[in-house]
Amino acid sequence: MLEVGQEITIEIEKPAAGGRMIARADGQVVLVADAIPGERVVAQVTRVTKGLAFADTRRVQTASPDRRQPFVDPACGGSAYTHIDYARQLTIKGEVIVDVLTRIGRLRSAEPVRVAPSREDGYRMRARLHRYGSRLGFFREGTHEVCDARPTRQLLETSCDVLDAIAARLNAVGAAGVRQVEMAENLDASLRAIHLESRDPLPSSELAPVGHVSGVTGVLVTGPARHGMAPETRLVSGDAYVVDRLEVEGRTVRFRRHVRAFFQGNRHLLGDLVAHVTALTAEAPRVLDLYAGVGLFAVSIATARGSRVIAVEGDPFAARDLVINAANGASPPGQVTVAHRSVEHYLKNSPPAVDLVVLDPPRTGLSPDALRGLMALRAPRLVYVSCDVATLARDVRQLVEAGGYRPERIEAFDLFPNTPHVETVILLGRR
Repeated sequence: MLEVGQEITIEIEKPAAGGRMIARADGQVVLVADAIPGERVVAQVTRVTKGLAFADTRRVQTASPDRRQPFVDPACGGSAYTHIDYARQLTIKGEVIVDVLTRIGRLRSAEPVRVAPSREDGYRMRARLHRYGSRLGFFREGTHEVCDARPTRQLLETSCDVLDAIAARLNAVGAAGVRQVEMAENLDASLRAIHLESRDPLPSSELAPVGHVSGVTGVLVTGPARHGMAPETRLVSGDAYVVDRLEVEGRTVRFRRHVRAFFQGNRHLLGDLVAHVTALTAEAPRVLDLYAGVGLFAVSIATARGSRVIAVEGDPFAARDLVINAANGASPPGQVTVAHRSVEHYLKNSPPAVDLVVLDPPRTGLSPDALRGLMALRAPRLVYVSCDVATLARDVRQLVEAGGYRPERIEAFDLFPNTPHVETVILLGRR
């Protein structure tokens, strides 16, 4: 039986979902951090559960040819794969997708999944940073310790400069209650909105200096909940929105989005992802877009394909943007109909028949009610976009076994370089 603190010499077998690698010792599966399949390492056990242990690599005895010197501490948020050559990262992610879809989804797929590459630097258009003392940064994995965001290379250098200036302004005005800073940029970083979350009530006048930082085009603050009311978000200065323009099949599509609205975060692959999903909707005149966000897929499909799209979104910030984007996008008027309600509520109330459903749920995947409603709809085709392959596999298994679907095409996009996360797109058709 392995014990916490014990050092073990092990052979790394294959990757696991979540970023660690699989090895075996004393009859137990060991999930090892900072390792690569094919390596022989000395690892220290950090946690033991029934039949499973966790360990961190301390020394590499036989290194993979794909091991590289990490440019940042791999434990800093979003950096778990920095020790792996980028081309091998893509291979590993493809292997994980196939493995999880086979084990959890019970799909038979001998074909490798291609993962579209991204530039490794400056890819993030959205980021949530944490404040500790005078510092803004990401959390170290599994802790609340703050590490510097700049060395991770996830953000543009200019964005890091802006964040440093914001931290300095917050320190200068004594805004100790601001614990989180959310940033949203457009594709070329010409617009940059900042959302501050404070545990203390702060007048806008105290936070005004943040809006004077060069490169900041808008500042909002959300204070604490008071008297049983929901926390209030108010504009401090500038504009709460950023605007993007994408070329989709030769047409320009415009998106407005609030700093608090969800949006795909990789500026280098955004156009490729949208083009791929749009292409999968060919010959689908009636499309339902679930978890539509600000309309990234819905407006693009309506514009490029001329499809009539029903876009369903429950989040109030995203839904307001969705209404604007549906009305002001390049699509003909009335091509996109917006339903501002939860997916579960929409599917429960006899939705109209459609030719294809696009769904991009949160990391947790489909709720039981959403899954039942989706299967009852019996759409001929589904395009499932997911940032979590485990919940994707769980849902796909139900759609295949109980819903009468079969997988027709699987592609992936590396929206999160140097992390174990990957965006997977699977096309399902009814048998």
